[in-house]
Amino acid sequence: MSKIKLSCDEANHVCDKNQYKEAGIWEMLKLNLHLLYCRVCRKYTSRNMKLTKLVKTNKVEVLDKATKEKLQITFDKELAKQL
Repeated sequence: MSKIKLSCDEANHVCDKNQYKEAGIWEMLKLNLHLLYCRVCRKYTSRNMKLTKLVKTNKVEVLDKATKEKLQITFDKELAKQL
């Protein structure tokens, strides 16, 4: 039975591995069995899946280099006024 049962730390590790598609079938089976009775790990897994989805679907827009430099100069000037 101990070969099937996971501790919460191990379950969270398998959950993290699954996020990157590195978990094996046996690990996933043990994780799913653990999730049947562990509410805390179900919540961790749920949050982990939401985070993964957000990271994959989020369309991040970044400033171009010239805009960043202009912003930095403006920031430095304002900071100098405060000192």
